[in-house]
Amino acid sequence: MNSRTEGALVSLDREGAWEQAIQALTGIDAALDILMARYDRPTWTESGSAFLTLARAITGQQISVRAADSLWKRFCALGAFEPSAVWELSPERLRQCGYSSRKVDYLKDLARHFSTGLVTETELRASSDARAHALLTRVHGIGRWSAEMFLIFHLRRPDIFPVEDLGLQRALRLHFPELKEASVPDLVSYAERWRPWRSVVTWVLWRSLDPVEVIY
Repeated sequence: MNSRTEGALVSLDREGAWEQAIQALTGIDAALDILMARYDRPTWTESGSAFLTLARAITGQQISVRAADSLWKRFCALGAFEPSAVWELSPERLRQCGYSSRKVDYLKDLARHFSTGLVTETELRASSDARAHALLTRVHGIGRWSAEMFLIFHLRRPDIFPVEDLGLQRALRLHFPELKEASVPDLVSYAERWRPWRSVVTWVLWRSLDPVEVIY
């Protein structure tokens, strides 16, 4: 097995995996070396079940990290931590927390999939990145970005590159002058140099933009 594919089978939870990634990435780009030296590894705060991780990803769609954190706290105050409990909540109760009608629909569909067994944590953990992505995107409101957040933050997969994330695009263009005018396909091509540890690069670049550690 060559070094470019070995990391794809490693969880970033594994002892020494983060350090292995940093070592492999060091020397590829001077700008990245500076950022990796500046920030400690993530705390990987446990976000709970797969269902709650995805609910938090829906919560964070198209709003700032701080706004998402505030909204999530209001959701948690409801005490509905199981899919069946969220399914039983009235849409109005969720809207009172600050969710839009669209996000209420997304949370309800997520709860339906998990409470009926259409999606399970066991199956997601046993799936390849591509298979997990396919399962997740059956849920209304779980698109490519949310699925990638799940793969990074819950399954801790090491080689996810969520190029549609505007924060990641901004960080790439900020820290790599040669990417200032780069198209999204160009960003994807450039990131090939960081395989099989693109999740680590992504996290470091996010961290460079926000004083609050990104958690989903």
